[in-house]
Amino acid sequence: MSSIPARATIHPTQEKRSVAVIDIGATSIRMAIADIDAEGNVRVLESLSQAVTLGKDTFTQRRIRKSSIEECVRVLKSYRRLLLEYGISRPDQMRVIATSAVREAANRLAFLDRVYIATGMEIEPLDEAEVNRITYMGIQPLLQSDPRLATSKCVVVEVGGGSTEVLVVQSGNVLFSHTYRLGSLRLLEMLEKYDAPPTKQRAIMESQIERVVAQIREHVPRDTPLEMVAIGGDVRFAAANLLEAWDPTKLAYLSVDQLSAFTRKMLVMTDDEAVQKYGVSFQDAETIAPALLSYVLIARGFAQTEIAISDTNLRDGLLQDMAIRDVWTANFRSQIIRSAISLGRRFEFNEKHARHVATLCRKLFSELQSEHQLEPKLELLLYLAALLHEVGTYINARSNHKHTMYLIRNSELFGLSRKDVLLVALVARYHRRSSPQPQHEGYSALDRSDRVIVSKLAAILRLAIALDDSRSGRISDIHCRSDSKRLVIIAKGVEDVSVEQLALRQSGSLFEETYGLPVQIRAARK
Repeated sequence: MSSIPARATIHPTQEKRSVAVIDIGATSIRMAIADIDAEGNVRVLESLSQAVTLGKDTFTQRRIRKSSIEECVRVLKSYRRLLLEYGISRPDQMRVIATSAVREAANRLAFLDRVYIATGMEIEPLDEAEVNRITYMGIQPLLQSDPRLATSKCVVVEVGGGSTEVLVVQSGNVLFSHTYRLGSLRLLEMLEKYDAPPTKQRAIMESQIERVVAQIREHVPRDTPLEMVAIGGDVRFAAANLLEAWDPTKLAYLSVDQLSAFTRKMLVMTDDEAVQKYGVSFQDAETIAPALLSYVLIARGFAQTEIAISDTNLRDGLLQDMAIRDVWTANFRSQIIRSAISLGRRFEFNEKHARHVATLCRKLFSELQSEHQLEPKLELLLYLAALLHEVGTYINARSNHKHTMYLIRNSELFGLSRKDVLLVALVARYHRRSSPQPQHEGYSALDRSDRVIVSKLAAILRLAIALDDSRSGRISDIHCRSDSKRLVIIAKGVEDVSVEQLALRQSGSLFEETYGLPVQIRAARK
């Protein structure tokens, strides 16, 4: 590893804060150091990358070798020293993430613990949904700035060592996101497994890639013209060698035929030849050709004649995330809600009732803030659970609450981590019947704080469902008043609330168990 020159210490000021993000990937550990000003603008100060072999270990042996762990520790220690020179030492100033190479390793906990002991760094293994969310954060500003892509249906593709991320965006809205088990290192592992001779290797890789391309085409309907945007180090390497005026800070367009010809050239080149000719690391040299072949076949699958290539990467999205201090913006919240509504429509939910219950949940969450004392992010999880609380009836009305949990838990909601999806699924599961029990699937695996969250949110959801027991939407304007004896929900604009009061008696027990208050509903006095 090259030595890092000394620098003057940079002290953060009130006007700006210095932050860092570290991405532990399949073939390298990358770090970006940046300043974020008071308006949330990000200015990258320095970027570093060091090659590692984590992906090769995980995708061939299913575990990370001890020597690879120690190499990662050495790299992270050197990064830590540099961060101290920039005045970056607190946990809130940095974010260290890992992707599939660490997430899928059988000894990932040993890896995480060893790094923490050696460096003090808390590594966050990102699940697939979180990677998609952060990719959107990074690529969206660039798409909006390009007139050709701003309103087009764009398929954003990144082929990594272990997986391929596909994100479909149009006019700022996420239409689809999914992660496929197609990666350059996985392809190489397959060739090694079959002991394929050089003359057969391309055909074997193409067969595997085409299978995944068929899945992608099935998931991404070609009802309107689309543009393909490729991100990732391998395709940027191709652009840098094929485009004379390549500017990494801007979008560039590359002919698919030109990329295909370059890919054929790389496929017949040995790793040693690639290292000597292009000056890349051995880890990068072996992944370039399989990754480029994947990009070419995906582009052909969507009948593209040229693709846009962006220098955007996971670290850009992480920095954008830190700039807004992990707060979900209104635009991003709308993307998550759109994803939930699409899921509900797939299972033929009663959209009018679901939307009304969700709106009531939002009002109750606000009115009861002093009682539940939950962070604002959880209001969105409650809203999603309300939207989807009856999707289980698509399978069977009997035990539909359990079917609801199953469907939500085994579906992808854009922007939500696996933990967030589980919380939504559990809150929706407890919209009826029994209260949460220690032996219940999913609930039993939660820690105490998350169990309390599920109980609090599910109790509010039951109140909202009772308020729309008539499914007429007639109760929409509510106000809550509580004392030490009871919670009173005052409904405006209605005269008779006997139906809703009866529904509350039947389903309000969870609220009383959780908050210690019985619930009544009254019509507002004229």
